[in-house]
Amino acid sequence: MKPYFSLFKIRLLKGLQYKIPALAGILTQFFWGFISIMVFEAFYKSSSSAPMPLNDLVDYLWLRQGFLILVMLWFKDNELFNHIKNGTIAYELCRPTDLYTFWYAKLIAQRLSGAVLRCLPILIIGMLLPEPFKLNIPPNIISFILFIITLLLGLVLTVAISMLLYISVFYTMSPVGSQMLFGMVGDFFSGILIPIPFMPKILKTIAQVLPFSYACDLPFRIYSGNLNPKEAVIGLGFQIIWIVIIIALGKFWMSRALKKVIVQGG
Repeated sequence: MKPYFSLFKIRLLKGLQYKIPALAGILTQFFWGFISIMVFEAFYKSSSSAPMPLNDLVDYLWLRQGFLILVMLWFKDNELFNHIKNGTIAYELCRPTDLYTFWYAKLIAQRLSGAVLRCLPILIIGMLLPEPFKLNIPPNIISFILFIITLLLGLVLTVAISMLLYISVFYTMSPVGSQMLFGMVGDFFSGILIPIPFMPKILKTIAQVLPFSYACDLPFRIYSGNLNPKEAVIGLGFQIIWIVIIIALGKFWMSRALKKVIVQGG
């Protein structure tokens, strides 16, 4: 485990050095956070019923903005794509490490470093804003603990899903199609574009069957108290099941792909 932890530490520290991109990301996410809240606020004023209270929705939207880099599937590492397309994957294969775990540690560190730089300013300022823009604290300590656990497991699940995207490039040699498919389907059914409670019944059912909502929608609704502890624990169980399934699938698919790798050049 030492090589993987060392890589994780190096990539995390490297990611924390990029302050200017993080500042630009914070400003952008603040802008979209305000726009989203104002759009939904107008919807609430013109409607007598809503699938979740406005305060819960505002919490959901600020958490989405603060932790976006942890849960979005369109986040990519071009270096890994280039390794596969240009043949430098040969150098990766020379290391006495498991390639899947090596890349996994790298991707986890990249997302965590981005979140550390962006989430705290967004969440702190969100808590200082007046109503209806205010980010509230969780209703109780149990909700907060379950939120932290499910958020971290959501990160593990998101990276496991994104690993399937990188493995697919061994076969397609281009990430464009896979990235569009993963990004569109994943972002929609995770709740990043539209919170799951606002979807029609049939789309809610599909979202509950697929793994994406357990990476984003679940922890954010736990934080706001929109899910009770029993529902949160059930969701946590599904998170763990999906993590085991997708990591096992990714490792199997990676081993099959590496058996067919052909590196050309002199």
